[in-house]
Amino acid sequence: MRTIIFACLMHLTCFLYAQKQNVMVRIVDSRSQTALQGADIRSIGNGSIISQSNAQGRSTVSLNDSIEVSKPGYNTIRVLAVEGLVVSLEATSNFLSEVVVSGSREQQSRKEIPAAISKINSATLTETRATALYQLLNKSAGVYMVNLGNEQHTMAIRQPITYNALYLYLEDGLPIRPTGIFNHNALYEINMNGLKGIEVIKGPASSLYGSNAIGGSINFITANPPIGQQAQLSVQGDGYNYYRTDISTGLTRGKLGVYVGAYTARQKNSWQDYTDFDKYSASLKTTYDFNSASRLTVAGSFSYLDTQTPGSLDSARFYSRRYSSNQRFTYRKVNALRLSARIDHRWNSSNSTFLTAFFRDNSTGQLPSYFIGDSIAKDTKKYVLSRGQENNLSFKSFGLLTQHSSQIKFLNSKFQIGAYLDYSPSTFYANYLSINKDVPSNFYTGFNKTDSVIDNYKTNLVNAATFAQLQVNPIKALRVVAGLRYDNLIYNFENKLPLGKTKYKQNEKNVYSVLAPKLGLTYDFGKGFGVYSNWSVGFQPPETSFLYSARQTNILEQATFQNYELGAWLPVHEKLNIELAAFAMNGKNEIITVMMPDNTTQNDNAGATRHRGIEYTLVYTPTKQLGLRFGGTYAEHKYQEYSELLFGKTVFYNGNSMANAPASIINSEVTWKPGFVAGLRMAAEWQSISKYYVNSANTRSYRGYDIFNLRFGYDIKAKVAKGAGLWLNIMNVTDQLYANNVTGNQYGVTYNAAAPRTVTIGLTYSFTHLK
Repeated sequence: MRTIIFACLMHLTCFLYAQKQNVMVRIVDSRSQTALQGADIRSIGNGSIISQSNAQGRSTVSLNDSIEVSKPGYNTIRVLAVEGLVVSLEATSNFLSEVVVSGSREQQSRKEIPAAISKINSATLTETRATALYQLLNKSAGVYMVNLGNEQHTMAIRQPITYNALYLYLEDGLPIRPTGIFNHNALYEINMNGLKGIEVIKGPASSLYGSNAIGGSINFITANPPIGQQAQLSVQGDGYNYYRTDISTGLTRGKLGVYVGAYTARQKNSWQDYTDFDKYSASLKTTYDFNSASRLTVAGSFSYLDTQTPGSLDSARFYSRRYSSNQRFTYRKVNALRLSARIDHRWNSSNSTFLTAFFRDNSTGQLPSYFIGDSIAKDTKKYVLSRGQENNLSFKSFGLLTQHSSQIKFLNSKFQIGAYLDYSPSTFYANYLSINKDVPSNFYTGFNKTDSVIDNYKTNLVNAATFAQLQVNPIKALRVVAGLRYDNLIYNFENKLPLGKTKYKQNEKNVYSVLAPKLGLTYDFGKGFGVYSNWSVGFQPPETSFLYSARQTNILEQATFQNYELGAWLPVHEKLNIELAAFAMNGKNEIITVMMPDNTTQNDNAGATRHRGIEYTLVYTPTKQLGLRFGGTYAEHKYQEYSELLFGKTVFYNGNSMANAPASIINSEVTWKPGFVAGLRMAAEWQSISKYYVNSANTRSYRGYDIFNLRFGYDIKAKVAKGAGLWLNIMNVTDQLYANNVTGNQYGVTYNAAAPRTVTIGLTYSFTHLK
């Protein structure tokens, strides 16, 4: 009898062991097939969280358990845990409840960050099928990326439309350009086919990222190697001779992962005269997991752009839709290389460190249309001559970024400390051009190179910084964040022009030491309702071109900004969510662009400026198939203390609206994915820009515009063509005449014309093999 009982007990033990046997599952993004960290795995039986996926997307669960897998920003799925299970989560495109990394350089819930952060995820990237980044970024509330054609652009986030260094552009948390060498066009150095997401921090983030992080910081998150193997090819074109091809592939074998993504774009004989361009861009990323605690990531990207630049239009040509350039010789050529190597190590459950070494090699040569100017005789007011310039800016960068994070039991705190070092020697050369002009037709017919050198200098830039951030959680609902960053910026200037040929010294050293603090808190009332507030300081030293260019006549001071912000997440019910952010930012010595009488530009300090506004996002999803996003900003940007010298007389603009500052910016979209046709999607988008003044005197204005875009896509689900898809985008459906940006001077107004109705079609095919 004892033998029988013993045998039964052993059999029962083995049975229970078999039922509780653990298996490894992997959680991946359904589109990119990349690992998803931080996904919650719950037991359907009791609803409790069993585990979370790690950086490799792995998690351990019990064999044959029924589990629910969820992650903010993704649709939840229920599955049975089996050996070798790979769970593919589909990203939503509702812009809410996202996990981000830009708030602290580490993954965390956006609702833990006392700042306005929006995210454009993989679903939006895929479904938009953007030909340029502005079609993506303008979906983020409060963002107006101005399309200047051929992937050229400028920006407006909590600021007027500006060409100045008030924005920080990042790639995986690293500035794509060094402090002091800002380029408002720098996003043409981004490989759009190498991204998995974009995060936008609105308002000053100088306490974490340093200089120029004032109006906003945009962090481009690059794609990781997929689980298993994946490849994708797509082609597209429009009715104005724009053609583009994208190709990407990647795989993971054991500890090694590799991803390659590239695209080439070309335009010939488009709707606007003299706008041909070619671009080639490619990215490579490799990851190697030494073990579950250590990972090495090596990444590189290269972009080449060769574009004609037509310049702006006068009012007669713009309103008559004569999109002809008044010259045929300006251009821009860019070569941009970035390399980085990063090691991540988790010491234990409470401590982790990363160290990144990076390198940049960048060259931008141009003959810019905006530097072509006419000389007018002061006495007769008659035309005398025209001049322009040809220039080249080149730099190399060598740098390090490191950060350590520690979880502390006291008040459930987290402490982060880091350092940043960037050494970037740069050169700038500019040569005068004599421009030939047919005065009656206002057409520049050609140019002659001269021996007159405008600028020839070298600048060694050094940016050494340390930063720290403390996050405390004294009670479950309250989170307080304090941060501080110290930057020491050194510009060592060496003039290569001989004495007597320049207004500058042969050698000069400019030093800017800045302490940028921030303080913020979030409070979670539960059920998705929360509020946050913050105070932060932003700073902007003058660019090297502002300090040392012979064209710049005004002496510039460093600008500082005090920012105050209050925001809230308001879940009205499970189908309706609202986000609000109110901000007030005061600038001192803000650097602004001033249009000169000869239609060229100068930079100047505005003694004091004020920026106030509200940003809002409403997401309504009455069904799984139908969604509405309504978002935008209403703001005012005013001069508090500012004057200009016009024709020998000082004119004050105190209290005036700043130039090129639309009060209202709206971008809204309705999407429909009908359940009766699997894989079909349709979207209608509305972009609205309100009236704004185009000069500081507020005597000239532009009416703004409202345009509508339609997007259609179909991903084939049938086995015979699974992985194939096609799309059709119709931009500016009503064929409205409008301008992306308008500027004014004492003599008139010029327009950057926007494209008429444009129809783009594309085809794609992807192959995925999970292993």
